[in-house]
Amino acid sequence: MEEEDLRVYMVLKSGHKVEVVDGEEMEAIRKDFPGYKTNLIRLTPGRWLLLDRYTHFANRLYDFKWRSSDVVVMTYPKCGTTWTQEIVWTMRKNPDLDNPEGATTLLDRVPFIDFDIFVPEDAPADSPFLSMSPAFRKLCPDADPKDGVYLQLSEALPDPRTIKTHLSLSLFHPSLLDTVKVVYVMRNPKAVAVSYHHHSRLFSEVGFHGPLDKFVKYFTEGNLVYDPYWVHVKAAWELREHPNLHLIFYEDLKADIMRELRRLDTFLGTHLSDTQLAKVAEHTSFNQMKARRIDYDSFASPEVLQSEGGFFRKGESNDWQSKFTPELEADMDAWVKEKFDFGIQFK
Repeated sequence: MEEEDLRVYMVLKSGHKVEVVDGEEMEAIRKDFPGYKTNLIRLTPGRWLLLDRYTHFANRLYDFKWRSSDVVVMTYPKCGTTWTQEIVWTMRKNPDLDNPEGATTLLDRVPFIDFDIFVPEDAPADSPFLSMSPAFRKLCPDADPKDGVYLQLSEALPDPRTIKTHLSLSLFHPSLLDTVKVVYVMRNPKAVAVSYHHHSRLFSEVGFHGPLDKFVKYFTEGNLVYDPYWVHVKAAWELREHPNLHLIFYEDLKADIMRELRRLDTFLGTHLSDTQLAKVAEHTSFNQMKARRIDYDSFASPEVLQSEGGFFRKGESNDWQSKFTPELEADMDAWVKEKFDFGIQFK
């Protein structure tokens, strides 16, 4: 066995080798991210960084039984996933805003299929991780939560399903795009870094407490959960001509929502009128979604929630401009030029 393989302790069905992040590296990460109670792992190829709970679900995620009517909303964290999944679900199942299912929880309407990697194995029944999905007990009455609440809910959900993931295309079975439609959202890396920094400070299960420039260093070195961002985007970008893949820039959604909804309408085959699309745009606007108090704030640090806002903070596309120093912006511009050298131009 080669020296670089000595830390590999399993190989997944996807062909990825799993190695544990340990020693001084894990010690440094735990110091900056005290909310992580378990080990982190890296998967190669790709150098994907994930919580070690992923290994409990990886093969089932890879072999997941997709249906031809499924739509998957796929993004790296903080690229507009929640907004996009609500848009897609509303276009498909509630364009006239009269479907009572619209009153169900967000995670019941659009299961976050890999969310189980964040659920502690010993989570009590009243944990927010479990209580956020009332539909789990309804649709999976005899299921064991330890086998994955959101994975099993995704399996049991009736057609047509809309399912969310932060995992890269490369971690799913290669037949995924030949079976389902995938909506992939990208965002300017500077905006992603600012939003992910807030997210990582807000949620106690992450608990990052350092300044933005330190967080950006983690981001650009590919050392955040779901990293590397550039590899995540590249995997989708290289398949952009596939008829079942629809790419969206977050900034385009902000700039002209009706144009992007019409593009989505064509891709999804929902055949909505402009009146219906206008209803979708209003219903999924930042202010309306914030007012509906989607229950991710139950995981939040009270201090950060009070001082900086919750899961729905600003919803702006250029908030990074007020956060970046000229030096940090120059460094990140150089990083973007190096890593995103495959033809993509961020807005």
